[in-house]
Formats: sequence, structure tokens, C-alpha cells
Amino acid sequence: MSGILVLGAGMVAGPLVRYLLDQDFEVKVASRTISKAEKLVEGYPKGSAESLDVEKPDAEKKLEELISSSDLAVSLLPYIHHVMVAKLCIKHKKNMVTTSYVSDAMRALDEDAKKAGIIIINESGVDPGIDHMSAMRIIHKVEEEGGKVISFKSTTGALPAQESNNNPFGYKFSWAPKGVLLASRNAAKWLEDGKEVSIPGEQLFENYYIQDVPSVGAFENYPNRNSIPYKEVYGLSDAKTVYRGTFRNVGWCETLRCIVALGWLADEPVENFTGGTYGELTGKLIGAGSSDNIVNDVAAFLGLKPYSAAIKRLNWLGLFSDEPLPADKNNPLDYLNVLTLKKMSMDKKDKDMIVMLHEFVAEFPDKKEYITSTLLDYGIPGGDTSVARTVGLPAAIAVKMVLQGKIDLIGVHIPTKPEIYNPILDELEEIGIRFLENRIPI
Repeated sequence: MSGILVLGAGMVAGPLVRYLLDQDFEVKVASRTISKAEKLVEGYPKGSAESLDVEKPDAEKKLEELISSSDLAVSLLPYIHHVMVAKLCIKHKKNMVTTSYVSDAMRALDEDAKKAGIIIINESGVDPGIDHMSAMRIIHKVEEEGGKVISFKSTTGALPAQESNNNPFGYKFSWAPKGVLLASRNAAKWLEDGKEVSIPGEQLFENYYIQDVPSVGAFENYPNRNSIPYKEVYGLSDAKTVYRGTFRNVGWCETLRCIVALGWLADEPVENFTGGTYGELTGKLIGAGSSDNIVNDVAAFLGLKPYSAAIKRLNWLGLFSDEPLPADKNNPLDYLNVLTLKKMSMDKKDKDMIVMLHEFVAEFPDKKEYITSTLLDYGIPGGDTSVARTVGLPAAIAVKMVLQGKIDLIGVHIPTKPEIYNPILDELEEIGIRFLENRIPI
């Protein structure tokens, strides 16, 4: 066996790499920053590190060499590179696992993967990933009991634990900040009582509600991308409501709506901007020029009072400040990414948490039930974050199952089949990542 190639050594790679090494697999970690890869495999005789920058023009040649000499590739790279990895895996008949959403381009490789006799498992992290697995387990259970799901809602939040929730945004980055910011531009669709609801990206944060999660707290719940395909993906032919959402602490949506409205998520350079500070760029974005009172000008632009909580948060973040813009960036999104990473990163002593809530209305021949399934998982201060554990471990278990021949499917898949999700969920329960189910008669 040539071993496993892990592409990427970022914030969620640690638990995955260590799990596979502890299972006595050979693991090679390839990363742009080789020191990160070396740290992940330190102390493991079967671990090795390789330098690889997929952004370089000649990267594909080196990537092909690495894939061809491995048994399976795990791509933890930014999602835009997954298809390139997948095509090389198909060419060399190597299996592949990712934790990212299946793109249309990836889905289009299904027949090629089948011809090559390989499996490409996507969406094997937490959201997407554990959410699919845990939802499908209950959906199939309801069907086995002779019932049908007529309403389905699933919401997940990656948040600071209560004791580490000590900034006014109620949020800390336990994964790539730019990914969080980019997700803030997504449009959303879902099915509500048989009607399709569609929200453009710029109005995403205007469409949220407050939801209490028992034993955890109250959160804002806003829609996550396009939920409608999951009616078919999950086999919910009888469901009139199909909704997938995101949890954030109260105040997030209003504040992010302000950031969107100000133009701070634009990824192109601002024309004719000659200033050099965050405050000056904010002034330029709202057409205020070199304002003497940027706080009042921004409040007026947004239709808020200067003392409003959202304005206070923007001020705390530094969007009105004299802090110099980073010289190696050239657009608002990248400037904001630097600032949020500086102000809202997880400290070593901080603890994060994953909150996932599934809500089903199930109809049986003689009764109707409201079923909830809740996951609450905490990170380890000074150790792995909950995000890293819940993204990396299910993917690692999937890798083990493929290499041990316990999954005989081929083609492009997500973990919605019992032969994939049951062993993964069972092992996660042994690790301590488990759901609490509750059924209430209606």
C-alpha cells in the first residue's frame, strides 16, 4: 500500500491526519507551507510532508506525481481545486475524499469515476457531512416504521462556546475567515409549506428568525444556500417544508447586513481610491470622502442611529479606524479578511462549539410526531477545535472504510447511504460526537 495523500494542512487537517496515522496508515501531507505539514506528522514514522503550492503554474504536474503514487487522495484544498484533483484521481484510478459541497463540475465526473472504478466521496465533514448522515438515519428510521417526513429543517452553527464568547460579534473563526465572508454573499432558496422561497444574496441577512435550542441558548437562524435539492437528495417526496439554515449569536445578521450594504465584501479594487486606512476606505465606499465624522456618516448611510449596536460592532472591528490597510491586498474583501482574522481569531485557551439541530414532522398511519435530533460538541482548549474534529474525523473514517474495502460503491457520492453513514455515525458516537433524539406527539 502506497498510502494516503492529504492535500492541505489548514485548520481542520490535524484530527484527520492523526486519526489515519494512529490507524497505522502511511500519510503524506502536501501543503504550500511545508512547516505546517511537518508539524502535523511530527513523531509519526509513517507520516511525511511535501511542499505543494496549487496556485503555481506547474502545480498540476507535481500534483499528478503525488496522486499517482498514492492509494487515495484527501483534498482539503479550497473547493475550486477539487475538480482538478478529481480528474487526476480518475486518470490514475485513485479513490478520493473531500469535505466540500459537490459542485456541478464535480457531479459531472460521476460517469468518468465509474468507468475508472473509483469512488469520490464529497461532503464528508460536519456541514456538509454529519448533517446528511444524521438526517438520513432518522428519515430512513421513520420510513421503516411506516411513516413519512412532511417537514424537515436542519440548522448548524460553528460558534465560540459560551465561556469564550467575549467579543461583540459573538463569533470567532475556527476555520478559514474568507470562507465565512464569502458565504455571506450566497443567495438562498428553500421550500416552506409547499411554496418556494428565494432570497438574493444581498438580502440574506434580512431573513432570519430567533430560535431557542434547548439546553444551549437562543440563536439567529438564517437560510443556508439552496435547500430545495435536498428534497430529492434526501428522498423527501412528501415534505412540504425543506429548509437548511445557519446558527449565529444574536446580532450577527444585522451587523453582517451592514457590512454587505457598505460594500466591504467586494472582491475587486475600489476605483479611484487613494487613501490608506480602513476608515478612509469606508468613507470612500459610502461616498463620504475624507469625513470628519465617519461614524455619523455611516449611520446615516445605513439608516441607523450612531449609538446602535451594529454601528458599535463595526467601530469595534476597526472599519472607522486609522489602521493602515495591508499593503499586500487590493480589495475590500481581502482587507476585511485580514481585519477579522486579527480581531476574531480563536485563542489557544478558547473553546468552540458545534450546534446542529434537525427538526422533523413525521406522519404515521395512527399518529404524528415532532422529532428533534441535536448535536452539541465542544472543542478542547489548547487542543483540537470542535470544527476540526467534526470536519476531519468523519472524513478520516470514510477514508479508512474505502481503503479497507468496506465501501464498494463507485462514482461521485455524498454520505446519504446507510452503508456509508451508519459505520461513520457509530464510530463518532464512540469518540463522543453523538446526537440526542427527542420525539414529541403532535
